Parts: sequence; C-alpha cells; structure tokens
Amino acid sequence: MNAQGAMAKPVRHSRTAMWRRQHAWCLRDSLRQLARRPFGTALTTVVMGLALVLPLAFYLLLVNVQHLATALGDSQSVNVFLKTDLAAGGAEKLAATLRARNDVGTVTVRTPRQGIEELAAMQGFGDAIKSLPDNPLPFVLLIEPRAGTDRAQVEQMVAAVRAMPGVDLVQDNGQWRARLDALIAVGRRVTLLLATLLGAAAVLVIGNTVRLDIRSRTNEIIVQQLIGASAGFVRRPYLYEGAWYGFAAGLVAILLILLLEAVLAVPVRDLVASYTGRLHFGGLSWTTLCIGWAIAIVLGWLGALIASSRHLLQARP
Repeated sequence: MNAQGAMAKPVRHSRTAMWRRQHAWCLRDSLRQLARRPFGTALTTVVMGLALVLPLAFYLLLVNVQHLATALGDSQSVNVFLKTDLAAGGAEKLAATLRARNDVGTVTVRTPRQGIEELAAMQGFGDAIKSLPDNPLPFVLLIEPRAGTDRAQVEQMVAAVRAMPGVDLVQDNGQWRARLDALIAVGRRVTLLLATLLGAAAVLVIGNTVRLDIRSRTNEIIVQQLIGASAGFVRRPYLYEGAWYGFAAGLVAILLILLLEAVLAVPVRDLVASYTGRLHFGGLSWTTLCIGWAIAIVLGWLGALIASSRHLLQARP
C-alpha cells in the first residue's frame, strides 16, 4: 500500500502540473489574440462597457431616490385641521376620542399659537404674519398610526376621521410615500428588465466576436483536433478570451459610473445644502461595483461558451 501510494503521488502531481500549464498557455494565447487586433478589442470592450453601465446608472438613481424618500419622511402621519371656530376644549376632546382607537398610536395637539410661531420663523413669512389682525390658523391634530398598522388600516382610519364633527381637512402624509414606494418598485422592475436585455446584448456581442475569431483560426483548430486535442482544450482559449472581454468591459463600466458620480458631485452637494443636510445622496458601494464586475466576466465567458460550442462542433473534421 505504501509503495502504491508513493507511485500515485508523482502521477497526481504531474496531472496537476499539466493542468496548470494548459491553463497558463490558454491564458497567454487568449491575451495574444486580443493584442493582435487592438482596435477591434477596444471597440468590443467599449460597446459591452456601455451596455453594462446603463443598468448601473439606473440603479444608482433608484438608490438615491430611496435616500430622498427616507430623508423626507418615513412615517404615515396624518394631519387633521380642525374648524376655525372649534375651541381648545373641543380639540382636546376630539384628541381623546382618537387616542382611544386601536389603530392610533399618538395624537399631538398643536395650537394656533404654535402654528403661527412656526410660520413666523420661516424665511419670508415674518412680515406677512405681523400684518395679520388676528390668528387665522386652526387647531391641528398630529396623528401617528400605531406601529404595525398597514396602509389599508391607515386609509380606513383617515376616512373615519374625515367624518368626525369639527374636522375641516385631513392631510394623509403617508399617501405620497405609498405612491413613491410603488414608483420605486416599478423602477426596480425596469432596472431588472433593462439589465437582462443589455446583459443578453453583451453576451451576443462577445459571442459574435469570438465566432469571428474562431472562423479566422479554423485551420489551426482542425490541426489541434487531428493531433488529439480534446474539445475542452480547443475551447479553453476562447473562454478565456470572453472572460478577458468581460473583465475589461466591467472595468470600463466602473470607470464610467465613477465619472458620472464625479460630474454630479457639485450639483448634488448644492441640493443637499439647500435642505440643510437632511438629504443624503451617495454613489454605489464598492461591493455593488465588484458584483457588477463579476457579472460582466461571467457574461463574457458565457458568450464565448455559446459561440465556441456551436462553431467548434461544425469545425470537427
């Protein structure tokens, strides 16, 4: 057993070394083929890079829209404007009635004095407020739905509040957020569809490029098959070629995204400053960019696999 084990080790080591040499040769050969046609290689890389950068740019837009929605408010709060002739006692009574509901978390009563002071503090309203003979603002109830309340329950609560006596206007702040969430969901679907279509286009671009390369080397492939080269060995340089295309195209896409973020940096900074820092915009994380880069390599490899598998079978002697 020891002798057999001692004899098996060199064989296993030899096969591993041969496998490494074959892959190293295929890797170098694929790079040589790309270097022979620099213009065609650059053109294919740029086209594939542009196809990959579009879904990344759309995803960047979606991420920042989500940041915008978070900064402008996540709650489903409801503002209830009472009639101007309703006194403080009536406002407190109505607030107590709302607090007794199972779907209401908190109710805050804001007096007309608090409202007028808030308006006076806002830029451009101070002189106009001072010119008013009396306070025209009503009592306002700020309702926060109970935690865990879904959108349908909030809408039912809003409808019930509108029917209460003394209520003049009900402003549902969660409605715009629900619409924005629906818009973001549509954007995600569009991004996924766009990424799928452009990914398929990238696969076809690489597949066609590799197909042309295989046709130009038909005689070389036939000679390799005549001397006993396996289909995997013949196909391997083209798979590496497709992976190199994907690697370069992914790099181009990342550089274009970084350039886009740099171009938008100044106007975005001005927009954030206008909202006193409440907004937060950012670029794509390096994790997302690396995932996109890996997907580009896989797409290049897949395009080369499809093209090489089909045309190498046709070239078999």
